[in-house]
Amino acid sequence: MDIIERLHQGEMIRLDDPDYHKVQEQIDWVFAKTIELNKLPFGHALIREKINELLGIRIDETTTVCIPFYTDWGKNTTIGKEVFINMGCTFMDRGGITVEDRVLIGPKANIITENHPEDPELRRYVYSKPVHIKKGAWIGASATVLPGVTVGENAIVAAGAVVTKDVPDNTIVGGVPAKIIRKIKTK
Repeated sequence: MDIIERLHQGEMIRLDDPDYHKVQEQIDWVFAKTIELNKLPFGHALIREKINELLGIRIDETTTVCIPFYTDWGKNTTIGKEVFINMGCTFMDRGGITVEDRVLIGPKANIITENHPEDPELRRYVYSKPVHIKKGAWIGASATVLPGVTVGENAIVAAGAVVTKDVPDNTIVGGVPAKIIRKIKTK
């Protein structure tokens, strides 16, 4: 399997793998495109076009992605309708990020799909696990969602939380690491 396929499958990849240059080429391209995007003035007509190019998708007209916006891979994110991604967010999407419809993501939130093993002998490896943010969820300001996590439908991740485990539907989590605070109150 090609190194890119292995990376997307969640295999541990050594940073000194002979084919790692293929990964680095994509990262370099994305960083250059991200710089172009984030140099645009607020509200510029080209922002949506640049985000589409960076992510390799067409985001719906009902979706807003504020700049600055950061990503390290770019081509492994899907974003639904009526999504609002506030300024300063980072999407490290080598493992794949799915953002369903009507999701709100607060400023400086981090969605991270890559990690390194804790074993010092293996720490120069990187592996990826997908993140899934379900319909109607709200990720608070400066929250971090870590690899392999699913944030449930209508769930709320409190500002500054670090989410290491799946969040059930209709639940509020907060803290470091995030813990369930309570179920969401409805009418």
